Amino acid sequence: MSDPNQEFQPPTTEVEPERQRPANLLWAGIALIVLGIIVCVGGIASFIPGGVGTGLAVAALGVLLSGLSFARLPNVPDAPPPMSTFERLGGIFYEPTDVFRNLRAHPRWLAAILVIGVLNAAYITAFTRRVTPERIINFTVDKLEESPIKPPPEVLAKMRTEGVEQAKSPAYQAGTVVKTIVTAFFGMAIIGALYLLGVLAFGGRMHFWQAFSVATYAAFPIVVIQRVLSFIILFIKSPDDIHPLIDQETLVHDNLGLLFAAKDHPVLYVAASAIGLLSFYKLWLTAKGLNEGGYKVSSSAGWGVAITLWVLALLFGLAIAAIFPSFLS
Repeated sequence: MSDPNQEFQPPTTEVEPERQRPANLLWAGIALIVLGIIVCVGGIASFIPGGVGTGLAVAALGVLLSGLSFARLPNVPDAPPPMSTFERLGGIFYEPTDVFRNLRAHPRWLAAILVIGVLNAAYITAFTRRVTPERIINFTVDKLEESPIKPPPEVLAKMRTEGVEQAKSPAYQAGTVVKTIVTAFFGMAIIGALYLLGVLAFGGRMHFWQAFSVATYAAFPIVVIQRVLSFIILFIKSPDDIHPLIDQETLVHDNLGLLFAAKDHPVLYVAASAIGLLSFYKLWLTAKGLNEGGYKVSSSAGWGVAITLWVLALLFGLAIAAIFPSFLS
């Protein structure tokens, strides 16, 4: 009698190909750590003004890139060919869906973050020269003196004198540029991690590099539009009409914050400032990016994550405005 199970074959298990790691980030991270230590030592030895903070920032970026080098890249079957850098940077303005779909298989972020960081640094530098370091620092110290965390008088006096001298130093200005670019890297990494956690909480499936890329390219058009317009307004508007702190973020006021005076209604001003054309554009880009850039993220999950994080950011801003209203006056 023949064995009835002789033709039975066990099911084959597809083995997912081993995903690669971005090993080049490890070497870049190590190089930045070494460079940061050198700059930091130069700052301690007073060879490089402000070198301690700049060196620590560079070394921190090196640690971040070294850590990210161990995160494996996503594996997407039947992946389309990768877009070129210029196709991604330009396409995000007029064909964002295609760009986010391409980022799903080929997560890229370096060029966009560098452009964001450089634009931010260029604007801060131009803003400081236009408004003057004296006015910015004296205004900041005055508001610190009125705040709940008022430092001792001798500390405030030292901030006025040494702060202006440092702000005028070319080495310190270069350090500010470096720290602004480093901040862009950390900001996108943190936002990407929040996007990833949000997608998982809404039942979706996404890889960290996909979330990181979506965070970067969802922010890219907003930063470009704001910075280009702010540069134009900066040199048209009288410096006396520019707020030393609020306008450091942007001079583009396309929101309902125009309906309230910041010094009289700081909380209402912050709440209304969150409702504007660029705010909703960023919200839509984020939802679209999460939907198209992940392995499995529904449209409702994308919008849920985008709106949830927008609300949390708004609540944080309202809390800061309530605690430190003097800085908006």
